Amino acid sequence: MRVNVTVNGEQRQADDVWEGESLLFVLRERLGLPGSKNACEQGECGSCTVYLDSVPVCACLVAAGQVQDRDVRTVEGLADGDTLDPVQEAFVEAGAVQCGFCTPGLVVAAHDLLDRVPKPSDPEIREALAGNLCRCTGYEKILDAVRLAASRR
Repeated sequence: MRVNVTVNGEQRQADDVWEGESLLFVLRERLGLPGSKNACEQGECGSCTVYLDSVPVCACLVAAGQVQDRDVRTVEGLADGDTLDPVQEAFVEAGAVQCGFCTPGLVVAAHDLLDRVPKPSDPEIREALAGNLCRCTGYEKILDAVRLAASRR
């Protein structure tokens, strides 16, 4: 089947897609957007988090057939050309990026939080990021990055 979807503001088309194929596979393998990571394939780790019609979802749990004529925004789509989004900048500056596997999902989740709650408390940050697992950082630098991004927005 052919899937027509708007990705990061651009109309895109993927051909020969199996309906049960995941949105994550379509993004990474068919559309060449490797930012969202494939870690658990079960919606448990959050590494593949993207916006689907402005709502954060685990792309590994969304079937490609469900995104026909819908809007997807990936971690790549948060930047404005070569200018990183303040959340992306804050993750780099705070040292919240280590192996980088969890980073795209955490950035999207933090971006969503700051859109909804411009000055979140620490418990609100923890709650918003609860669906994202990181094996490297110990989370403190991630919290620092969200606090830094919030102070700059």
